[in-house]
Amino acid sequence: MAELSTKRKQLVLLICCMSLFIVGVDVTIVNVALPSIQRGFHASVSDLQWTIDAYSLVLACLLLFSGSLADRFGRKRIFQVGLVFFSVGSLLCSVAPSLGWLVAFRALQAVGGSMLNPVALSIIFSTFTDRKSRARAMGVWGSVFGLSLALGPVLGGVLVSGIGWRAIFWINVPVGITAIILTRLFVPESKAERPRHLDPLGQVLVIVALASLTYGIIEGPRRGWHSPLILGLFVLSAVAFVVLASVELRRDEPLIDPRFFRSVPFSGASLIALTAFASLGGFLFLNTLYLQDVRHYSALESGLLLVPMAAMLFLFARVSGHLVGTRGPRLPLVLSGPPLILGAVLLARLTPTTSILYLVVTYVIFGVGCGLVNAPISTTAMSGMPLDQAGVAGAVASTSRQVGSSLGVAVTGSIVALGTGATFVGASHAAWYVLAGCGAAVLILGYVSTGEWARGTATRNGERLEVRTKEMAR
Repeated sequence: MAELSTKRKQLVLLICCMSLFIVGVDVTIVNVALPSIQRGFHASVSDLQWTIDAYSLVLACLLLFSGSLADRFGRKRIFQVGLVFFSVGSLLCSVAPSLGWLVAFRALQAVGGSMLNPVALSIIFSTFTDRKSRARAMGVWGSVFGLSLALGPVLGGVLVSGIGWRAIFWINVPVGITAIILTRLFVPESKAERPRHLDPLGQVLVIVALASLTYGIIEGPRRGWHSPLILGLFVLSAVAFVVLASVELRRDEPLIDPRFFRSVPFSGASLIALTAFASLGGFLFLNTLYLQDVRHYSALESGLLLVPMAAMLFLFARVSGHLVGTRGPRLPLVLSGPPLILGAVLLARLTPTTSILYLVVTYVIFGVGCGLVNAPISTTAMSGMPLDQAGVAGAVASTSRQVGSSLGVAVTGSIVALGTGATFVGASHAAWYVLAGCGAAVLILGYVSTGEWARGTATRNGERLEVRTKEMAR
């Protein structure tokens, strides 16, 4: 790909960030609207969970496949297809006649969403080739994610209160159409130098492993953790993961090469993404229930109360991008751990009458940690990776984020559900301590996976992957 002008690169970054914006808004805007959706369809709380989980599960299962498709058929082309699916899915969600159809259309949204963020990330990496400009671009990327989270609850509250829950899906359509047009005009095409064969068996195994694990965690409290179905699902998931690793090691062109995980930074970044976004997903889930069901705030009031957290996420994502560019990923990763720990520990002390000032302070602290952690995850995951593997490497990082978010909601929800006889606030205390543990994992993994020894494993692994790729090309 020919070197682009600075203005063209900035425009490409803007277009990629548009996709991140609509996906990020969709994370929080739907949560705010859940009570209205429940009233509209007379649905149970367990039924409503699938409005979120259908999207999360399909997205997590297809991210790796979409990254592989982008490397093979062209990142611009797959990015455009993703925008079409996401926009059409959003439009259909807004006219869904029943909860079942809404869940189905959310799954269609997720098919498109799987082609957006990881592919956009690989477009950014192929566009911004030098380290400092790439780090600054990742800072902008992370800031847009924070902005989308900040606007999601407020927009959701305004739309739900003023028009109705269906309006929350309308805003994706004009943004999606605009992004489709701009992508066609200004984003250059890029793909792997040597297209890889598709790996349908690997994709099926990924779906089986993630779907059975997620379903088991979500349904465990209702069906019983010792029920044959739940135990069988966990066994199936474990077997699928083992078979996946065995099959992929024998393939010349696997969906995800297990050899990637010989790089300590790559493995560390994947685990950090998992734990950090489990913390964020659990935070959003628990606070939505606390603010609306315990404190009886409206959708708009709940959204406004979450703005301080999202504002800190937006601000410190920029700070994190600057730190990554000037000091490397270790400092922002290590700095992100303590705020995540402290914020979760403070929230474990919530009562039905906790002051607004206390809530705002804890939300600010938690938002600082979330803002610092995102940009260095992507940079660390791709360090040492051959450029031809950018799409898959970016998809693995995004998959880890999505799986983490899904598990955060599933695990914290299960903990609260197991609090038999306890109030929601009392039952949630254990869940907050679990999220504090996630913050501790971010701190430890951030330190271990970014040192000199870890960087050496990334360099050596990247060289081995390059040699293997050249041998296969002969």
